Amino acid sequence: MSDSAETLMQGAAELAKLTGNVAQEYFRCDIAVETKGDGSPVTIADRRSEEIARKWVARRFPGDGILGEEFGVDRPDALRRWIIDPIDGTKAFIRGVPLWGTLVAVAEGSRVLAGAAFFPAVNELVVAGLGCGCWWNDARASVSGIGQIRESTILTTDDRFPDHADRRAAWAALSSSAAVCRTWGDCYGYLLVATGRAEVMVDDIVSLWDAAAFAPIIAEAGGLLTDWKGEDTPFGGDAIATNAALAREVRTVLGVNLRPEATRQ
Repeated sequence: MSDSAETLMQGAAELAKLTGNVAQEYFRCDIAVETKGDGSPVTIADRRSEEIARKWVARRFPGDGILGEEFGVDRPDALRRWIIDPIDGTKAFIRGVPLWGTLVAVAEGSRVLAGAAFFPAVNELVVAGLGCGCWWNDARASVSGIGQIRESTILTTDDRFPDHADRRAAWAALSSSAAVCRTWGDCYGYLLVATGRAEVMVDDIVSLWDAAAFAPIIAEAGGLLTDWKGEDTPFGGDAIATNAALAREVRTVLGVNLRPEATRQ
């Protein structure tokens, strides 16, 4: 593929804004909510915005594949794919809480080249491309320099950790040591880490489309995103994002050993 990281970054930002603005048309409206097989909610806003996103990719990058939360895979053999979550935080969306976003990532294999996250209800866009930096509403974004857990703000989507009692105990140890601990995380938590307004975001379970966009966003902002095995990947099924100063200490408290390839510390 000959497209530059900057081109892909700009494309991801354009697509995230397009998709998010479609979803925003339904926000705080009376729409039906269905339950998917995995127990998660879905609405016409999720489906219509992803349909439009898929048409955009097919028109602008016809040789690329697509993986979306609502409609699965198109062109699975393509070398490059666009990973789309039309509404991350649907539970917040349907309750009128503005901390939801549209996520777009561009990946070749396990390497994410660019990512964008758009939050229409609060008018925030964060986007990054490998080697191009991380940008928050057109200004350079960076993680905070806070290096003490007792001074940090830590976030999670759901602190019950239902499938992992050991993680629940580790989370309790971390959260009790922090200055501020908040939930309602979802994608908004990763935005806060990338823009220096929080230091830690932890998720016990994530899908490919939940975390992929934040791999370049957190890295280019100067932070570190790993899975709970300590590997530098958004595809491990769970995620920990931190600033650089707390990268190792936070993971130690959570019982996570950083792999050698996780070089941003």
